[in-house]
Amino acid sequence: MKADLRTLDLNLLKTLDALLDERSVTRAASRLALTQPAVSGMLNRLRDYFNDPLFIRAPHGIVPTARAEELAAPVKRILADIDVLLQPVTFDPLTARLTFTLAATDYALRAVVVPFIAALKVQASGIRLRVVPVEPDRLAARLEQGKIDLALLTPHTTPDELHSRALYDERYVCMMRADHPDAGKPLSLDRFCALEHVLVSYEGESFRGVTDDALEKVARMRHVGLSVSNFLVLPDVLAISDMIAVVPSRIADNQTGMFVCETPVPVPGFTKSMAWHGRSHRNPAQRWLRGLLLETSQRV
Repeated sequence: MKADLRTLDLNLLKTLDALLDERSVTRAASRLALTQPAVSGMLNRLRDYFNDPLFIRAPHGIVPTARAEELAAPVKRILADIDVLLQPVTFDPLTARLTFTLAATDYALRAVVVPFIAALKVQASGIRLRVVPVEPDRLAARLEQGKIDLALLTPHTTPDELHSRALYDERYVCMMRADHPDAGKPLSLDRFCALEHVLVSYEGESFRGVTDDALEKVARMRHVGLSVSNFLVLPDVLAISDMIAVVPSRIADNQTGMFVCETPVPVPGFTKSMAWHGRSHRNPAQRWLRGLLLETSQRV
């Protein structure tokens, strides 16, 4: 078949995009709500059109040829542009009915998503929000595929190919139970280093963090007795022990039964940001949602 724009069916591009993402005829068919024979037939048409096999059978699916990999990015751009073209010119949050998928850590759930939800339910009650974990190795691909609309990250963890916007700057504070022997007293550096600490590490195996880097600069060390993989269990651990923790201030805010004070040594904070793929950059609904997220995250 001679390659000619007049003979190109856009449904074939959607099929090619799905095959490139899924690397499986079966999964591509499920994603497109088509039968497997229908997708196989479209693949044969694509092979004729581009005069290339495009995919080679493998033990666990299909592997794209070099020509197919060359087509991946242009096809994504074409489909994204068509999607924008078909979007309504205006977006009305009061009547919108859609689902928005957000990738966030447990910290971002409390610090960013909770205030966002409060505003979202008032301004756009028909919009549903799905929150999924941040998976660094798969994040860029899932954003590119449209499986995630927005991710809450930090600048240094944001892939270069994504759009991003800073939300706010976070700082660290020290937290302990309200009836801790040191609660209500000035916390000296000596006492801070002598107390046992809880560290939140997303890897769940590290006993060192930014606080230890700050202490090292003043030739001091602390004792980390427990490392956990999220912030959810932290208040419970502190409530039943004399351990303390250095946490982001938005985690410490409004925690019942806890005493919060400044750290005796400056601990560098971080910037929280949102990131999204170019495919949704001009989408009116997602632009509105990003604006609301920015607005709510900056309310302190």
